[in-house]
Amino acid sequence: MWGLVQDGSITKFINKPKGMVIGDTRHSRKIFELWSKAELEAVGIYEVEFDNTNKKDEQWYINTNQSFAFAGGKITASYGSATPKAHADTLFTAQDESDGKGTEGEVATRGLKYNLIQTIKKQAAGILQDTDWYITRKADAGTAVPSSITTHRAAVRTKAAEMETAITNAADTPALETLYTYTEQEDKSITRPLGEFPRLDS
Repeated sequence: MWGLVQDGSITKFINKPKGMVIGDTRHSRKIFELWSKAELEAVGIYEVEFDNTNKKDEQWYINTNQSFAFAGGKITASYGSATPKAHADTLFTAQDESDGKGTEGEVATRGLKYNLIQTIKKQAAGILQDTDWYITRKADAGTAVPSSITTHRAAVRTKAAEMETAITNAADTPALETLYTYTEQEDKSITRPLGEFPRLDS
């Protein structure tokens, strides 16, 4: 991506090479392939440099739109400060009720905590579903459920409860992000504070 700078200001953005008129001169799209960086800049074409310093994971944050600036002989695209997504539910206010938007005190928008906990519940249910047939078989035919299966199913439920508690107790959005962030440990394993669901040994 390039920008055309005229009289010290960015006047146009160029997403892909194309022919263009600069001043009184028509240039072929080939200049983007054949000309050096210095030659392009001599006619006012600067490649955009992207600064993602402030850009954060969109699972947890709302990033600003990029802003473009020309300074120091270069065009820079950068983000402003990201806003953490709401970690708790947002409720309708008295004003919202007056405006006909909803009933005061009821949930207006679900926060990250609620959505993450729902995901944990679905994941646990999906894991348990793989061994539900043992339970069905016992109910239908009286065949005992192997102890390894019983132990595994209990462990899944216990871990789900631990995960939900950790999410509930997270003080803010950065704390939630930390729960899900994988890091390398001293033993070279890659883990996250939230942990993982137990696996059923084959």
